[in-house]
Amino acid sequence: MPEDSAAKQQPAAEENDELSASRMTLVEHLEDLRKRVSRAAIAVGVGFLAAYGFKEELYGYLTLPLKAAMPPGAKLIYTAPAEAFFTYLKVAFLAGIVAASPVIFYQLWRFISPGLYEHERRRVWPYVVFSSALFISGTVFCYAVVFPYAFQFFMSFATEDITPMLKLNEYLSFSSMLLFAFGVVFEMPIILVFLGRIGMVTSKSLRSKRKYAILVIFVAAAFFTPPDVVSQVLMALPLLVLYEVSVWLVAVSQKKKAAQEAAQEAEFSGSSDNTAAGGS
Repeated sequence: MPEDSAAKQQPAAEENDELSASRMTLVEHLEDLRKRVSRAAIAVGVGFLAAYGFKEELYGYLTLPLKAAMPPGAKLIYTAPAEAFFTYLKVAFLAGIVAASPVIFYQLWRFISPGLYEHERRRVWPYVVFSSALFISGTVFCYAVVFPYAFQFFMSFATEDITPMLKLNEYLSFSSMLLFAFGVVFEMPIILVFLGRIGMVTSKSLRSKRKYAILVIFVAAAFFTPPDVVSQVLMALPLLVLYEVSVWLVAVSQKKKAAQEAAQEAEFSGSSDNTAAGGS
């Protein structure tokens, strides 16, 4: 019996040793943070320089949904001498962030990884790939689905007496805010799966709190989108779908984790029994 108890405690002891070995001091954490931020900034800078060569094409693509909804003869304007120049810079910077998102997410997960177990640190790449894919999917969904409906709604208020005269910088601020908002909120599945892997949430708790999640989703949609029902609903609906997908993914992840722990415990129990048999 004591040998069986020691065998069961051995995996937990090894996990504690892994955590102790990966612990960092505050100075080491700050140094690691500086290194990760610097590398992410370099990646964004490279993306910005590459995108600036196509600034006019990128600006054209970004304004296509708006131009399709604007009344005939309406155009975007700028009222400051350098406004158009800085608009091109911001468009290239926005494209650089999207292009560098895999590097940004990789640096983020590498910064988090010292607090994980060794076997969890080896699974950083799937988190990087899916984080980047979800972020880019959110921006594409916003551009292809939300922008047309939202701009049609806003331009519907134009009349013979009311003509839209939109400024470049204001449109860019509005569109970039929406793009990044959708990119961030589409990260919900990967965040919930990660929290499930470290034991902070379970599929059962997510199901039991579904009504609160629905409320939070609509509040977040109202916060991140303009004050119109169309764009708010267009953000809330995919988030509801992503929440249900997250519940399913957390349940699958829990089953896999339980199977791995059972296999690991059986392995240690077997090796303990063999050692005891050899000793007798």
